[in-house]
Amino acid sequence: MEHFQFRLPDIGEGVVEAEITAWHVKPGDKVKEDQPLLDVMTDKATVDMSSPVEGVVTAIHGTVGTKAAVGSVLVELEVAGHLATDTPAPKAAAQKTGAEGEEDFATVKTGTQQDVRNPDPAASPSTRRRAREWGIELGDVVGTGPGGRILSEDLERYRAALDRPSLVSPRHLVEEIPIMGLRKRVAERMAQSKRTIPHFSYVEEFDLTELESLRTELNATRQDNRPKLTLLPFFMRALVRLVPDFPNLNAHFDPDNGVLKRFSAVHIGIATQTPQGLLVPVVRHAETLSLWDLAHELVRVTTLAREGSASRDQLSGSTITLTSLGALGGIAATPIINPPEVAILGPNKLAERAMVVGAFLACRKVMNLSASFDHRIVDGYEAARFIRALKHLMEHPALIFLD
Repeated sequence: MEHFQFRLPDIGEGVVEAEITAWHVKPGDKVKEDQPLLDVMTDKATVDMSSPVEGVVTAIHGTVGTKAAVGSVLVELEVAGHLATDTPAPKAAAQKTGAEGEEDFATVKTGTQQDVRNPDPAASPSTRRRAREWGIELGDVVGTGPGGRILSEDLERYRAALDRPSLVSPRHLVEEIPIMGLRKRVAERMAQSKRTIPHFSYVEEFDLTELESLRTELNATRQDNRPKLTLLPFFMRALVRLVPDFPNLNAHFDPDNGVLKRFSAVHIGIATQTPQGLLVPVVRHAETLSLWDLAHELVRVTTLAREGSASRDQLSGSTITLTSLGALGGIAATPIINPPEVAILGPNKLAERAMVVGAFLACRKVMNLSASFDHRIVDGYEAARFIRALKHLMEHPALIFLD
């Protein structure tokens, strides 16, 4: 028998470490070639690590939630034949963000309610005497003094609770949920964004009555093979129109080298809530797509993200991001920028509102748009001009389709 060490391979894209998100084997298990050993996460994709050999697991290294460096030993096996010791693992091939191993993203340690009765409580003579006068068993009282000693205020609190019956029993269960995998990575990226980017937010009111009328008509007459239009494809189409006039907003900023990379292509990230956490699938080259094509791509990439089958390429490379809470969108928000981007737009809830139109009071369909910008790159004046131009397009939707 030979000793074989499975090491974390070089996954590429400059990755130097990965987080262990799930183990599929344990010491003593017999594994076959190509059998999954563990899952690791890099950036926003979970990668299957499969065994390149057949053998018996003798040791595993690292627990779920810990990070391993590229080249470090993850699994040791005893194998038949004459395989060289310390053979490096092949590059990982399969990628997923899937719901497989979902329990690993939300492992729960469940505590139990403790019996508060103490058969031999510590208390002063005066406290014991008062307990006898009140007909209270000291063993039923929780002491907050040193070593669980029952103080006079503990006794008084217990008596007050007896005099004020509760409709429900007090709850003592505490759940400890490890933050790991995708949820941990999202938390790290959010913290990094707020810590390193000087955000400023801008909120404007959009009257989308005309746009809603157009959208309703297009949906009523659409062909069966076309998806139902939401508001997001119109926002995406408007962004494509505005990018040539506001190139600094469709860009990546590299603060370490002091370089702003402006893109002619418009790759729109769509912030999407999934069972595994927040993901940002990308609609690529939106500048080449019609309104219906944008709607189709929007459905396709967000469905892949929610089903956990989006690839790493489909979850990276956006140049500007849209984040929408739909009907839950509230009045306003302060979206967090998706680095290295410099802008993010957040449509809020669409609602009917009474507004003065000319000399009359009318019921209009109104939405607030919340946007955040990287103040190192985007000045307040430029941001205000951009939002004003976006408002003009969205309130006069025919302009969105003009060349």
